[in-house]
Amino acid sequence: MRKISIITVILLCMINTVSAEELIKQQSKYPDYAYIYLGPDKYERMNRKVFNFNLGLNKYAIRPVHILWCSIMPEYGIERIHTAYRNIEYPKRLVSSLIQKDFKTSGTETLRFLTNTTIGIGGMFDPAKRYLKIEPVNEDMEQALTKCKCNSGSYIVLPVLNGTTARGIAGKILDTSLNPTTYVGTPVLAMVKAGLTVNRTSYMQPLIKMIESTYADPYEIAKKMYGIDNYIKCNNFDRKETLENGFKAVEDTQEPELVENPLDMRGVIKDTEKKEEKLTVTDIVNSGENIDNIILQSYSSDASQLMADMLLYDYNPQNPVVDSMRTALFDLPEVNKSIWNELSIWNRCFSKQIKTSSVNITPDKDNYKFKYIMQKDKNSPVAIIYPSIGEGITSHHSVVLAKIFYDEGYSVIIQGSHFQWEFVKSMPDSYKPGLPSQDAEYLKIVTSKIIDNLEKKYNCKFSEKTVIGTSFGALTTLFLADKEFKNNTLNITKYISICPPVELVYAMEQVDKNSEEWNKNTDNLKNIAAITAAKVIQLSDMKDNDKNINISILPFTEDEGKLITGFIMHQKLSDLIFTLEKAPKNKKTDIYNTINNMNYRNYTEKYILGDEYKTIEDLRNASSLLSLADFLKKSSNYKIYHSLDDYLTNHKQLKQLKILTGGKTILLNNGAHLGFLYRPEFIEDLKNEISPKAKTARNVKY
Repeated sequence: MRKISIITVILLCMINTVSAEELIKQQSKYPDYAYIYLGPDKYERMNRKVFNFNLGLNKYAIRPVHILWCSIMPEYGIERIHTAYRNIEYPKRLVSSLIQKDFKTSGTETLRFLTNTTIGIGGMFDPAKRYLKIEPVNEDMEQALTKCKCNSGSYIVLPVLNGTTARGIAGKILDTSLNPTTYVGTPVLAMVKAGLTVNRTSYMQPLIKMIESTYADPYEIAKKMYGIDNYIKCNNFDRKETLENGFKAVEDTQEPELVENPLDMRGVIKDTEKKEEKLTVTDIVNSGENIDNIILQSYSSDASQLMADMLLYDYNPQNPVVDSMRTALFDLPEVNKSIWNELSIWNRCFSKQIKTSSVNITPDKDNYKFKYIMQKDKNSPVAIIYPSIGEGITSHHSVVLAKIFYDEGYSVIIQGSHFQWEFVKSMPDSYKPGLPSQDAEYLKIVTSKIIDNLEKKYNCKFSEKTVIGTSFGALTTLFLADKEFKNNTLNITKYISICPPVELVYAMEQVDKNSEEWNKNTDNLKNIAAITAAKVIQLSDMKDNDKNINISILPFTEDEGKLITGFIMHQKLSDLIFTLEKAPKNKKTDIYNTINNMNYRNYTEKYILGDEYKTIEDLRNASSLLSLADFLKKSSNYKIYHSLDDYLTNHKQLKQLKILTGGKTILLNNGAHLGFLYRPEFIEDLKNEISPKAKTARNVKY
């Protein structure tokens, strides 16, 4: 009977849904990766219903079991059991690699199995990797079926098992037949097998939680993730060689340093034709001159060069888009440090101590959720975080910033971006994010309600309030500061703005331009996107496994960087439009035909322009930081961090900003857009800025 079922499913795999060429040839501004890797979603109506059933089953039945298990077993024990289970699965990896005629892999997997079974005490440890440097590979029978030219068949979501294809089902059946634990029959060993299964599946919970809480349409993102992950696996792009080749290719293109003195090379914008000495901010400060007066005089000429206030030594810049991706390196080891799995009720690392609450903004609308952590002294200063565009309250950057502030004695409130689906769901139907002045008004209302909520709950009064924003959140931070400058209601003490777009329309145009360059090479998009994604996954794993690893460059070309950032930025826009259009989660929808043809300019034209602003040009000045000139000149309770090579702004805009703000804007010589957050120079300066012991007025000396 089993043989018949396997043959039936394999025959289904032979049905070719759409040719690869047809998948790539899309007349849209953005690629539909779910379609590219999986073809048409023939069973979408049923799939969505089963997917939502699985989410409910996981929430109320499966996740509680995993929480119980992870609260009994420390992280170290879970990892040992997981390693042992992978060792037991050796037969499927061996057979799969033999069918693919990959004899090198079959040999190394055999050596790994023998080494780990003996020296590794039944596979609980991995001496083959640690001492023999033999990396594990992820082989299964679906990969063998792929090598045998079996097509995948249509995407289908099954109860409990979640998304798969006919080929995936066949592969799982064959994997099960090759798993030694399948043939265990005694009650005791069956219980052991059940424990192994619970242990193995618990690793999926963080991913499921992330999909549920981060995206407006979890089904669509889960489908995309399955499609590209399956393609990576079936084409062996998950091998370590993919990442190594990426690093090597980038290193080969790195230019040697032309100048030994970093002050000469990066203190000002490099000009190889002029050999005379150039002043840096360090020179100005040491001379005893008033820095603001010098800046105003220096930048009054169009020919004058921008000077860096802060130098990042040994940064090894690649290109602005890839340098901006280094924002992913912004982390602190203490944020998630614990001997317990993150599901465990005993895990009390910093990120798990942050609580979630909510306030109602609009009657008959969803409450707006926010996160917070309080100091023991409830009357301590409080920091309010406005994250980058599209980021929710679970943003990792927000948690790291919260840790920095908390260590300096602040309570912390984490809000989500106003350009994010959860924020929109709590606002009036008329609200469409994208007008900084209007956005700041709504943020002001939300922040006020959150502060009132916490002060009443803890019977306290925050002594000081600091607002810090990044990127789009940094822009609205300054628009909020301008409103408070004119009519002080929140009593904010300090505003910190990191990489605000000086001109929002210009930044929008740059995002659209970079995001739409994917169609330069559509003939090989399927492989390029998969290899790029594989490098992202492996780099993330490398960073998670070794918190102290020093990554000086990223293994991506400029085109790959644009592909990654384009996907991320359009996904944020996709979630927002999905929410604004009130698209259903449990029914078939054609909303993505519209979404994949919309960029940020199209969004602005459809949702923002109207009676007040009739054209994009009308909006350009109103959404610019330069429209806040009076506040920027007269106020002293803010600080701006920016980099000279931020691709969402230009030197003319930065020069105008510097003239208005003087020493209140700190320009970094490298880092592009938020790509300097992880650098100790920036972190130390931020700590000095927010430290209660810091002097009221100080010059930044670099």
